[in-house]
Amino acid sequence: MSLLPLTSQDATIADLAKLRHPLVRDLAWLLHAPDILTTPIAGRPSLQELGLEDPQRRRDWLSAFEHKPRTIEAQVGPSLVKRLGHYHEKLWHFLLEHAPNTQLLAHNLTIRDSTRRTLGELDLLYRHENDRQPVHLELAIKYYLGLPQGPQAMNSQARWIGPGCADSLAVKRRHSLDHQLPLSCRPEAADILASFGAPPLTHRLALLGVLFRSWPDGASLASPQEIAPDALFGDWLPLSRWPDFCALLYEKNAIRGAFLDKPHWLAPPVDTDLLEMSQLNQALEQHFVQRRSPRQLMLKQPDGRWQRLFIVPEDWPHRIPLPPFSSAGTN
Repeated sequence: MSLLPLTSQDATIADLAKLRHPLVRDLAWLLHAPDILTTPIAGRPSLQELGLEDPQRRRDWLSAFEHKPRTIEAQVGPSLVKRLGHYHEKLWHFLLEHAPNTQLLAHNLTIRDSTRRTLGELDLLYRHENDRQPVHLELAIKYYLGLPQGPQAMNSQARWIGPGCADSLAVKRRHSLDHQLPLSCRPEAADILASFGAPPLTHRLALLGVLFRSWPDGASLASPQEIAPDALFGDWLPLSRWPDFCALLYEKNAIRGAFLDKPHWLAPPVDTDLLEMSQLNQALEQHFVQRRSPRQLMLKQPDGRWQRLFIVPEDWPHRIPLPPFSSAGTN
C-alpha cells in the first residue's frame, strides 16, 4: 500500500492541524505539494522562495486567512466548480499575490498571431522580492493511474493515464514543455511581455498531483521516467477488489475515510467528515450503481498517516490515450 511515512507528512499535517476552512486547507496543502516530475525546467517555487519556510511564520500566515477568510473566498471562491485545473490556478494566483516574497504580475495572458488567431495562454507571471526578472510559471495538477500493461516501456510516462482516460503523463509533459513554456519566447508575445520588463524570463513548471499504482501488484510497475524523488503516490483498484483490500487493512475498525469531490482533491478531509469503513462500503456500492466514473477517497490510518485511493469500475480503462509521437524518447 502507498502509505507516506510520517516524516514526509509532518509539515503538512502540522500546518493543517488548526485549519478547517476548505480553501485555506487546500492552500496549505499547495505549499508543500511536490512536483511529479523532474524535467529540464525548474519546478515549483519553494517555501524559501515564497518567504514561508519558517514554520511559525507560515502557520501565522495561514491562520490569518482561516480567521478572516473573506479575502481568499472573494478571489478563489468563484472558481468552486468541478474544474480542478481552474481552481488550482486560482489558488496559485492567490498564493503568489499574498506570499511575503513574491509579487503576482499577470495571469492567463493570451498570445495571438498577426491574424488574431489564439496561440495559447501564459498561465502566470510573477516576480521574486528584490529581483526584477519576471518568472513565467506554467501550472498543472494531475492525478494519473499507472497501467501494469500498457503502451511502450514499463517506465513510460504514457502508462500513467487520467481517471477519465482523456490524457496521460506523457501527453501533459510534452504539451507543457514543447508548447506552453515556449509561448513566452515567441515573437508574438514580445509586446505583451514588454510592459513587465521582459525579456529575459525565467521559466518554471509546477506539475503537481498524485500518481496511483495498481493494487496489489503496483510494485511491479516501474515509476515513470523523470519521476521526482518526493512525488506523491496512492493506489487504485477495481471495485471487485475492494473487499480484498479492506480485509488486509491493519486495525481496520480504527480506520476511517472520506470521498474527495472536485475541486477539493488537494488537502485531506477534516476528521469530522470521516466515515467508518461500513459507511464507505455502502457509499461505494451506491456510487457504482448510479455511474461508472472512478471515485477518489482518502483513508486515515490509526497512526495518522493518510492513504489516497481510486476505486474504478470493472471495465476501466475504457480507452487508453495515445502517447505523443516524438523522436525525443521521453514519452
